[in-house]
Amino acid sequence: MKLRHNLESSDQRIEQILAIKDTLDLITGKWKVLIVFTLLRNGKMRFTALKKALNGIASKKLSSDLKDLEINKLIDRKIVKSKPITVEYSITEHGRSLDNLISALMNWGLNHRKEIIKN
Repeated sequence: MKLRHNLESSDQRIEQILAIKDTLDLITGKWKVLIVFTLLRNGKMRFTALKKALNGIASKKLSSDLKDLEINKLIDRKIVKSKPITVEYSITEHGRSLDNLISALMNWGLNHRKEIIKN
């Protein structure tokens, strides 16, 4: 009986580790979390407005990360039939589920800065 319990616990730990790995794989890099954060706080944004808000991201990197976030159903890409045709990006409901995680990261970072800056 005890052996079975250890196996279940081991399987559960492996599943938990894989879940953390999946999350980190999805938000790894310095820009993806910032893209999601920016869309969470600003709503729909065009590519150029997003690029400007993220100050420093290369167009190629932004485009690549937006595609990855769209594939993972965190953001939505909508073509607006205007003249000229524009593309708008917005956060999906699934993407909104990252709000608490991103807020926790931000709060931890703010507290960490205070801790490091202490004399």
